Amino acid sequence: MLQDILLVLAGVIIGAILGFVICRAYMKKYLKKNPPINEKMIETLMSGMGRKPSQKQVKQLMQQMNKMM
Repeated sequence: MLQDILLVLAGVIIGAILGFVICRAYMKKYLKKNPPINEKMIETLMSGMGRKPSQKQVKQLMQQMNKMM
């Protein structure tokens, strides 16, 4: 009886860990393939704030965004 409960509990814990790892890997792959922000969006945002960004600034900001992911 106790052994059955421990096996079920171990299965739930292992399943949760595996689910988390698989979901995390999938989301990383998805975000790398479809980034939430691109260079055009950065240019638009900076222009909306009254700045005309140079291409170097846009590239630097994109690199910082990619490091965060």
